[in-house]
Amino acid sequence: MNGTFFGFDFGTKRLGVAVGQSVTKTARPLVTLAMKNGTLPTELTAHINEWQPKALIVGLALQPDGSHSKTSLLAQKFGRRLAQAYQLPVFFIEERLTSVAAQERIRDTDSTSLYSRDVDAVAAAIILESWLNSDSKGEPT
Repeated sequence: MNGTFFGFDFGTKRLGVAVGQSVTKTARPLVTLAMKNGTLPTELTAHINEWQPKALIVGLALQPDGSHSKTSLLAQKFGRRLAQAYQLPVFFIEERLTSVAAQERIRDTDSTSLYSRDVDAVAAAIILESWLNSDSKGEPT
């Protein structure tokens, strides 16, 4: 599947969003949106309409033993809402420690742009790049 994709770093308070391309297999942070009561942020629709992604990738914060955490179960529910609301395929990828990697990426860059310092959106870019570069994309929801 070629084209533009969105990646999400799901949290109960914030949602990191990134956009990426299958051709370059790279992603960049887009925005962090506020989460309220587990509902889809209304601002997300404008981003979906602007970028027209082919699929949506949601990170799952699994336990060290690979079992689901409370947050990963909520992320799966969020992914199902995305699929229903936007009629797009949703893929999940394990994303343990992406926030730590995002903080390191921010620390290692000289960039002063605001989006590059947004941990949640940078984590979403790492999640999306992991999926874009993976051999097995899994089955969509």
